[in-house]
Amino acid sequence: MAALKIKKGSTSHSAYNLRPNFSDVLERHTLAVRVDNEPGVLARVIGLFSGRGYNIESLTVAEVDHTGHQSRITIVTTGTPQVIEQIKAQLGRIVPVHEVHDLTVEGPAVERELGLFKVAGTGDKRVEAMRLADIFRANVVDTTLESFVFEITGAPEKIDAFADLMRPLGLQEVARTGVAALSRGAE
Repeated sequence: MAALKIKKGSTSHSAYNLRPNFSDVLERHTLAVRVDNEPGVLARVIGLFSGRGYNIESLTVAEVDHTGHQSRITIVTTGTPQVIEQIKAQLGRIVPVHEVHDLTVEGPAVERELGLFKVAGTGDKRVEAMRLADIFRANVVDTTLESFVFEITGAPEKIDAFADLMRPLGLQEVARTGVAALSRGAE
């Protein structure tokens, strides 16, 4: 008897559909993680990412409940939908973690970041830097005869756009805080 020459998983009608349903599209997600404020918790959370080769684009940590000794870690990461789900599941299993929220999928959220930009220049470049800072609503927090330090807050995309425009005008140094995010609405 001759074997059938049917490729496994070649049709969606097969009882053994072996075609992978995984997406290879990278998505950017903002995760809010409420943890106990105790030594070593941040290292354990970060160890989860580094141990599995996941990248962290932004990381902010602050105590949010002094009496309850809890902190909030806001992490911006990228990965396929399957990787993001795996990250959330593994974060939830760490003992001092109380809550894990994916602000990207749970509804509208507000994201803000603070950036400090040192821009050196004279003459027309100096005037142009001031004009652009005014358009972006950046504040001058320090000035000398050769440079400015601008402070700007907004969405990460706004900070990126400001940096791109300041580069040809003499951008010397950048310091960014990382993303702080909250979900919108009553919940």
